Amino acid sequence: MRTSPTTSQPRFHRLKSLTVVGGFLDGLKASFAPGLNCVIGARGTGKTTVLEFVRYALDAMPEDAAARKRIESLVEGNLEGGRIELGIETKDGLNYIVTRTAGEPPIVLGEDRKPTKITLKTGGVFKANIFSQNEVEIIADRSLSQLGLIDNFKADEIAEVEAGLRHVGMELKSNASAIAPLEEQIAGLDDELSALPNVAEKLKGMATAAGGDAEAINKAHKLKALRDREKRALEEMSKYLAEYAKNVGEYIGLIGEEAGAHCDEEMLKGPNKEILEKVCHGLKVCGKDVDAALQKVLDRIEAEQGKIETAAGKLEAAHSAQEMAFRKLIEKHQEAQGQAAERNRLDRVRNDLLLKQRQKDDAAQKLAKLREKRTELMGRLSELRDERFKLRKAVADEINGKLSPTIKVSILQYGNPERYGELIEEALAGKGLKPAVIAPKILDSLAPPELAHLVQTRDAELLAEKANLRPEQAQKVLVALSSPELLHELEVVEMTDQPKIELREDGGGYKDSLSLSTGQKCTTILPILLLDSGNPLLVDQPEDNLDNRFIFETIVTRIQEVKRNRQMIFVTHNPNIPVLGDAEKVFVLESDGESGKVTKSGGVDDCRNEIITLLEGGEKAFRQRQERYSRR
Repeated sequence: MRTSPTTSQPRFHRLKSLTVVGGFLDGLKASFAPGLNCVIGARGTGKTTVLEFVRYALDAMPEDAAARKRIESLVEGNLEGGRIELGIETKDGLNYIVTRTAGEPPIVLGEDRKPTKITLKTGGVFKANIFSQNEVEIIADRSLSQLGLIDNFKADEIAEVEAGLRHVGMELKSNASAIAPLEEQIAGLDDELSALPNVAEKLKGMATAAGGDAEAINKAHKLKALRDREKRALEEMSKYLAEYAKNVGEYIGLIGEEAGAHCDEEMLKGPNKEILEKVCHGLKVCGKDVDAALQKVLDRIEAEQGKIETAAGKLEAAHSAQEMAFRKLIEKHQEAQGQAAERNRLDRVRNDLLLKQRQKDDAAQKLAKLREKRTELMGRLSELRDERFKLRKAVADEINGKLSPTIKVSILQYGNPERYGELIEEALAGKGLKPAVIAPKILDSLAPPELAHLVQTRDAELLAEKANLRPEQAQKVLVALSSPELLHELEVVEMTDQPKIELREDGGGYKDSLSLSTGQKCTTILPILLLDSGNPLLVDQPEDNLDNRFIFETIVTRIQEVKRNRQMIFVTHNPNIPVLGDAEKVFVLESDGESGKVTKSGGVDDCRNEIITLLEGGEKAFRQRQERYSRR
């Protein structure tokens, strides 16, 4: 059911329920509260499995291959061929059911349990922020993980920009694929056309030495050269049509073959035969219709080829008569007769080169349009990257506004040149240079598009000046980076935005999260995770490596502030989180070694005894601590 958001009831994504069929947690049914939910239990009862089942159902797997493999193994081992069902509600009040089995993609069902076309992979419909055990610490150690953390706060806007970047990236790749062969073709034609001025000069000399009847002889040779071009033109037209017809002919029958390849007997006798029969029949009919249309195209081409052949016959007859007149004229002039064979040969060479000149001009026009399009795409790429950076900068400013002065977040656009450096080092390897020495110099002085421009213009002098290289080094770099494919990649290679998360020390200075102790890393990252967001937050043991004072003063306080506007699900062994955080729902898991189950669920008061037993060490331990503290 869809409900309208109001100012008194903020809307946010939330997980409504988890059901497990089969495996270690067979029969588990959990209904989550909108605010704080805590999963407690002894070790080995399946608490972590609950969190990873939710992650797996939402297809919110980590980018790290090792972490992804670990989760997949955990899911497969604990699900044992069973099924996970997850009830979700979007921030717009739309309800869905996500169902998934191990090794298969998730299926998103509507409230009527009918499959939808919705995919969760992009996070556009529903997104949760899920962190496995020790993953909070990992975020503090990896800049890309920190970038992902920042992006989570503007997930929809970032996802839209990323989609635009992927689209532009594909267009640029296609554009590069079209440019490369044209550049190669033009380079080859340039080599051949270098002979044209020499041929023209020789023909000019022969025309000058034609004697008293020079005008008539020169005109006759021009007409002979023109006849050669006319013959070539018809041959080229016929050749083009023949090639076109061959390409069209290759498509005849393909759709019918495809229908036959996929519509096998077993499927056509199965439970969905009516659906498949309709598709297969439609495909076969489509194939026949397309084949008939293609045959009409071939017939039309064949008819036009017939007309060209007729014209060629007429042209040949006309050329024969004109050739006889030419020979009679040449035979009257001994000097011209001696030069005729060589002059005719040079005319044919010139005609051949003129044809190549036209081919080059045509290719150059196509190349100019492609380069113009590439410039436009590069501009769009830059705009999208700037737009994404602005979103990230806004998130950093927002975090600073809420957590300053304890925690400081900054972000440097294009601050991580790792991929750019790898690209240069790979290109310089084995080229008589020291990549580990040269690459950093280039990275520090030239942005990728600047380097690409210097390579394209072969400006070794400016490259040597900017990158502080010796002239011979600069020349070698230009050669190493000169392949069209590498140049196109250099133009678009991304220097990732570089985040920096710092913790204020007692002395007032700041220390980068990369150099903090394990406890300090978690102290730095957890408050950021606990900021307002429209996405549910799931963390496995957020208290790991934290002292109870910090949990009480910072984590619990943040939980109390945020839970009105954000759902949280924590797997925890720390009683302060459910008790002082006033959890709306506590789930108590137990296990007999063979299976795990929820033995109790409810509010903190409902699960008081279990919290004391599992998290405080029992009533007796709890009272002894209380008595000891009260005596001091």
